[in-house]
Amino acid sequence: MNNISVVTEFILLGIPHTEGLETMLFVLFLSFYVLTLMGNMLILLAIVSSMKLHTPMYFFLCKLSIFDIFFPSVSSPKMLFYLSGSSRAISYGGCVSQLFFYHFLGCTECFLYTVMAYDRFVAICHPLRYSIIMSHKVCAILATGTSFFGCIQATFLTTLTFQLPYCGPNEVDYYFCDIPVMLKLACADTSALEMVGFISVGLMPLTCFLLILTSYSFIVFSILQIRSAEGRRKAFSTCSAHLTAILLFYMPVVLIYLRPTPSPWLDATVQVLNNLVTPMLNPLIYSLRNKEVKSSLWRFLHPPGFIPEQL
Repeated sequence: MNNISVVTEFILLGIPHTEGLETMLFVLFLSFYVLTLMGNMLILLAIVSSMKLHTPMYFFLCKLSIFDIFFPSVSSPKMLFYLSGSSRAISYGGCVSQLFFYHFLGCTECFLYTVMAYDRFVAICHPLRYSIIMSHKVCAILATGTSFFGCIQATFLTTLTFQLPYCGPNEVDYYFCDIPVMLKLACADTSALEMVGFISVGLMPLTCFLLILTSYSFIVFSILQIRSAEGRRKAFSTCSAHLTAILLFYMPVVLIYLRPTPSPWLDATVQVLNNLVTPMLNPLIYSLRNKEVKSSLWRFLHPPGFIPEQL
């Protein structure tokens, strides 16, 4: 990227108004991070180890678990590092990488939730053609496409942000490098770029959300046509976990990027929930309401004796 910046590093100031709470936050965020890694790793191992779960729905869930391992890893290690009393400095290249991978993983997850909604639409609305429509080739194309378009979006946003000159100050009033706080440090007029970034960041999740709503509108209509109460309950149960995860994913995005008046403390708090808590809750959401996943976890964990024989 062409850049005339004289800044070689930035200083992360952390979450606003939390001075003196570093030790408590370190313990809290480290617990969240470890639980996030452990939970998603267990889901990943349970799916890989069970042939019964080698279906399109669990293939996409497997990819979601992988991204939920990497997504909090973009900002959490550096945050924990300086909360422990170490340096708050991050190199210019490290800041660029942090912003790119944060938006790459976030955008890819957004696309992935859309694909998962389409998968549920096909499974419930076209069950007899499900294996044909969601073939291995189609699943591979959809999975690759989510990462490809996520990379395109992240590259555009990163280039947009770091084409600006950064000549000082270099204090980032946040706990990681993100677009809104970086634009404040640029030594140039950023009003046009802020508008372009706002449209880009807002348009992508809005489009995905509308596609998800479309899929679930057809799903609800099809479920209501089922005469059996047990059939309707089973159909709704297969979608409830996904809907819960979607709400947890989209609410922080709306609060952070689509509010007209930003609030540094609120943005940082919501961002922590988005970066750490949501990836930590996803394994619970998808396992507690899913007998197949729980059964696979039991078979995977039982031989070492980590859990009792009865769930």
